[in-house]
Amino acid sequence: MDVETLSPAETRDLERLTKAMVEICIRNTGLEDLHAGRFPVSRTGDFTDVTVVTPDGTIPWTELSRISDAEMKTLMIEFVDRVFTYMRYPEALAGLSGGRTWDRPKLDEQLMKTVRRRQAQAGTTS
Repeated sequence: MDVETLSPAETRDLERLTKAMVEICIRNTGLEDLHAGRFPVSRTGDFTDVTVVTPDGTIPWTELSRISDAEMKTLMIEFVDRVFTYMRYPEALAGLSGGRTWDRPKLDEQLMKTVRRRQAQAGTTS
């Protein structure tokens, strides 16, 4: 399916499905637990004035990893399992709210570079 050749109705359906999939498979997951809690205030606006104090010393906020390797692994497993479930039962799940107030999705330019490169390698443009 080439998104550039979709009808307006097909585009709206794809946008709705995309937002539902992200909301169901990514947003309402352990990511919410990582998002919960207090977030630091930066008077400079770029967080160069924020540090985290640890037993091993102070870490500038701009150098701090905010998700551990174990947390990232747990998230990726959860995302894959939820996307797999969604893809297996899209009819049952696509009718959910799907981020109705979110911005309209758009093609990711970085990912589109990969699409174009792979299309060129395969000799296709669709």
